[in-house]
Amino acid sequence: MERPDIIRKTAQDLTVPPNLANYDAVHASFSWHEAERELAGLPGGGRNIAYEAVERHAQGAQRDKTAFRFIGAQQTRDMTYRELSAHSNRFANVLKDLGVGKGERLFILLGRVPALYVSALGGFKNGSVVSPLFSAFGPEPLLTRLKLGEAKVLVTTELQYRRKLEKVRDQLPNLKHVLIVAEEGKPAPSIPGTLDFNALMEQESDEFELVPTQAEDMALLHFTSGTTGTPKGAVHVHGAVVTHWATGKYALDLHPDDVYWCTADPGWVTGTSYGIIAPLLHGVTSIIDELDFDAERWYRILQEEQVSVWYTAPTAIRMLMKAGSEIAKKYAFPKLRFVASVGEPLNPEAVWWGREALGLPIHDNWWQTETGGIMIANTPAFDIKPGSMGRPLPGVEAFIVKKDEQGNVSVIDQPEVEGELALRAGWPSMMRGYLHNDEKYRKCFAGELYLTGDLAKRDQDGYYWFVGRSDDVIKSAGHLIGPFEVESALMEHPAVAEAGVIGKPDPTVGEVVKAFVSLKAGFEPSEELRLELLGHARKRLGAAVAPKEIDIVASLPRTRSGKIMRRLLKARELGLPEGDLSMLEGGA
Repeated sequence: MERPDIIRKTAQDLTVPPNLANYDAVHASFSWHEAERELAGLPGGGRNIAYEAVERHAQGAQRDKTAFRFIGAQQTRDMTYRELSAHSNRFANVLKDLGVGKGERLFILLGRVPALYVSALGGFKNGSVVSPLFSAFGPEPLLTRLKLGEAKVLVTTELQYRRKLEKVRDQLPNLKHVLIVAEEGKPAPSIPGTLDFNALMEQESDEFELVPTQAEDMALLHFTSGTTGTPKGAVHVHGAVVTHWATGKYALDLHPDDVYWCTADPGWVTGTSYGIIAPLLHGVTSIIDELDFDAERWYRILQEEQVSVWYTAPTAIRMLMKAGSEIAKKYAFPKLRFVASVGEPLNPEAVWWGREALGLPIHDNWWQTETGGIMIANTPAFDIKPGSMGRPLPGVEAFIVKKDEQGNVSVIDQPEVEGELALRAGWPSMMRGYLHNDEKYRKCFAGELYLTGDLAKRDQDGYYWFVGRSDDVIKSAGHLIGPFEVESALMEHPAVAEAGVIGKPDPTVGEVVKAFVSLKAGFEPSEELRLELLGHARKRLGAAVAPKEIDIVASLPRTRSGKIMRRLLKARELGLPEGDLSMLEGGA
């Protein structure tokens, strides 16, 4: 059965009145200055992320409400806003007593355990610059980030430190303190040159006077994933919290009674902005799953914890799709009212799968490490156009632009014309720089426009559609072909779990489209299936855009944040150097 192009929302779909019910009116009247007034501000002036996220709740009616519910292998532990305040105060005192001053760098290399969240919030309170690191990183990406970020303090575990950093510690002259978080129920090991995190915490007071910080003071250092080169450190400030609040309200539609689950690891910007900060700002209860992905476990969490708002990633959705919707049908999710996704564009097939397996379509949204918060989204009240990233949120002005041969940038006014996605600068969570790389930062802007490097188009209804990264677009016989469009068409075939598309050099047409696909459970690779996929794509896309070649592979190379590495597919296809593989999922 052919699916419609639009999923129309009805009153029955909106079990809770949405925060963004009248898009046009709110978008027209919104101002960031007014949004700032929704938050408290530090007593005496200034802005601090931890004060807004924790202290104003811990000192008020929400103090005994669960802020985080940590679900581990053996037990579930709740931490109230009052307890979160006390623990993060203790850690702020630890930093103060270690002589860690305002603006100095705190790195955190932990799994999704309480110490990670306590350390981050305590770091904000101390005026430290917080940089969570993905716990699956190998030695090279860790060393690169710790060096670039000039880490003074690292909070980690014995296993992480011994395996990845102990032998290269002498290459980190700025790293003065390594705090080891012991495994639960075990004493901290005695490792030369390290300190016992738990012992230090036990010695400290629950009281702490926040270090005065201003909206423009540096608060966070997030690293881009480095798929096309050395990772860049994007600088974010305490004032970014206003964007986190506004997007938590409008893009994620958070209400005070929600039980919210963001599956992203805080080692990525999503896991910090929307796994720590935004839900706390709205006083909701967040589910934190300490373990790795498991389809059955995830469905059980959705059911047993009565999750109402779920924010996840396309990679996770594709893994659930690959596991089969029969597993989902064993569970019920009566409280689940909104599912959103980010990380890379969400293929239309995944949007529809959500409706079939979960009873809800999945709402894609778009933003970057550099934007610090969600910029374009499908919100609960929007009709969904599967494959679209939605419309700009209140306070965000988006454009499609083109560059001429002299580098001059002009705005494309007509709909359905592809160009580079640009945003008018000025939202609070916009990065304030790339650490030690001013030239690269300046190249991101043309006047007051931030140039995202993503190619997109806008339709006549104001919805934006991702085409591809500017360096991924395939040029074939005069056609510009976005790999995402081809990948989405292939994923409509019932056998395909994932697809990656590249341009392969061709002497006649410049490049031909080549696709790599992995299969869902229950399907086996064969020449017959390969030919069937070629025919399916040709029928869906036409001869000019459809792939000329398809390889069926066991899996596709992905970054540790889940993005398909097209450049690696291309390098392997053409026998070119593979470059830095430290960001490869499953790499060293």
